[in-house]
Amino acid sequence: MTRLRPTGILAGLLFGLVAMVSVGIAPANAVTTDEIISRGKVIIAIDTTTAPYGMVDESMQPAGFDIDVANLVGEALGVPVEFVTVTSPGRIPSLLTNRVDMVISIFSITPARALQVAFSIPYAGQSSVVLAPKSLDIKGPEDLVGLKVGVTRGTGEDGLLTKQAEKYPGIEILRFDDYASITQAMLSGQIDAMGGGDYGDMYLQKSVNGEDFELKYILKSFYFGIGVRKDSPELLQWLNTFIFTLKNDGTLNELSLKHRGAPLPDLPVF
Repeated sequence: MTRLRPTGILAGLLFGLVAMVSVGIAPANAVTTDEIISRGKVIIAIDTTTAPYGMVDESMQPAGFDIDVANLVGEALGVPVEFVTVTSPGRIPSLLTNRVDMVISIFSITPARALQVAFSIPYAGQSSVVLAPKSLDIKGPEDLVGLKVGVTRGTGEDGLLTKQAEKYPGIEILRFDDYASITQAMLSGQIDAMGGGDYGDMYLQKSVNGEDFELKYILKSFYFGIGVRKDSPELLQWLNTFIFTLKNDGTLNELSLKHRGAPLPDLPVF
């Protein structure tokens, strides 16, 4: 969720267009619910490295909050779901190159991303936080000076902690490709602290010596939307109706209790 300057966004869009042309992929076309139903499947990008939202279970099958939501999308459309596994940096390219119909992968809603894709209303939310050993006295970014801080590349905490490092020189930011890698780095002592979701301490607790870690301070709250291509207004409206229904009948709250061990936070609409 790194904040991009306008020039960076423009450069990224131009690069993406050139990349699509170079590999023979046409610019993204609109997808409607009727087209998905006629095709006989809905193709959804997920990330299986960000428990409890996306992971693999003991049968090596996708599982988690996002996967349950994706399967409910398929049920509501009356078609099976085909999953495409991506990492955080691969979410937008998977849409722009027509690999998937939508992204359900802790996809935080930001103005920068909304220049490239369209977001549904939020179906979930969390706070980005700093986690570290209990033995370290960390109350704010000034206490991270001189420490190695790990983040997952392209996430909200990446952008937030990078900004804090600019203000407080001496914070060393180390970037990892997925949440599993950064958690392992935290547990093995490769990093002194890490940026993650507010559920992160719950999963550290399940690891060997996990009780030695705790949430230090909150960076910012984010809300997750389902991402689609910007030229798919009919699909977007359907997804908004779908999420509205799940929120009001209590389904999303049940999923939050099941996977996060906490009630669904208040979700804004737009």
